[in-house]
Amino acid sequence: MKTVSSLLDQQWYARYKAISKLNIRSSIYDVTNRCNLRCKGCFFFSSGEHEAAKEQMDISEWEAFIDREKERGVNLAILIGGEPTLCLDRVEAFYKRMPTFVATNGLIKVPRERFPDMMVGISLWGSSDDEKTLRGKDTFAISSRHYEGDPHVYYLLTITPKLVGNIEPIIQKIRNVGLKVHMQLLSNDEGVDGFSWTEHELAAVCQEMDELLDRYPDTLVSSKYYHKIITTGIMLGRPFGWAECPSVTQPLDDRKNNPKRLTNFIRWASDLKTMHRCCTSETRDCKTCKDGAAHMSWVMVNKRAHMNSTQDLQNWITVYEMFAKLYQFIPW
Repeated sequence: MKTVSSLLDQQWYARYKAISKLNIRSSIYDVTNRCNLRCKGCFFFSSGEHEAAKEQMDISEWEAFIDREKERGVNLAILIGGEPTLCLDRVEAFYKRMPTFVATNGLIKVPRERFPDMMVGISLWGSSDDEKTLRGKDTFAISSRHYEGDPHVYYLLTITPKLVGNIEPIIQKIRNVGLKVHMQLLSNDEGVDGFSWTEHELAAVCQEMDELLDRYPDTLVSSKYYHKIITTGIMLGRPFGWAECPSVTQPLDDRKNNPKRLTNFIRWASDLKTMHRCCTSETRDCKTCKDGAAHMSWVMVNKRAHMNSTQDLQNWITVYEMFAKLYQFIPW
């Protein structure tokens, strides 16, 4: 029987031990149904999830709800929306109770005197031209002024097919403002012309991301194994999709094959009662989903499957480390 210690040398075993004790148990929360942008391809609005539940306005209800979530075993709150920074009192209720991550478009600055060490992920949808096409605004010009040099911030760069071959200038400008960057791929939920992936483009962007990670190891928070997973949708010969996704809301998970899944995971709507199907949307075709966090989690929950060889287990470690860094469980 293969064991972790038999597959890893001393250095890799030390890396494994650093993450093996984390026991991350996350859930996702729609902080609000409102946003100060309307991005083409945003699953929240394209799927109608902003109309799925009436927003809870009483902050005491949020506080009691978060206390119950903590009792349920959640130790990482991932706050999305809408735009969470429109409701900083709700963000603060989470922040005071458990490790909290805020996904934001960066147009409203999180006040550091109020949230000194909260991890913030800023969405960036490609080049300035891509941003104007998909989001109606060049958000980087604003968000980079708000967060330059902030050690608790990174950009979540959503790469579009139009960006293939031209990612490096964006990495450089993020590096130049002293911030980190993580990459994922656009799922193009609204079918915007020219923004759907071909197999050739996916292969090309995988190679490009690998090369960028070699050139900018201190700026990019990534893993070559992760690049392979999100561009191919294949892990150890298994295709990603509904039958495999680990990020399905537990009480709504009626799959009969019992796939490996995130423990106690729920994505909650802003009424604090309604549950969404998964970490993205009910209208998305799982076979075309490119969500980075879902694919990372897919790797993470399948540790045993990665114990066939030293290389497989090392690949698993690099993805788990990446996730842990992005949510501030281990240092950059």
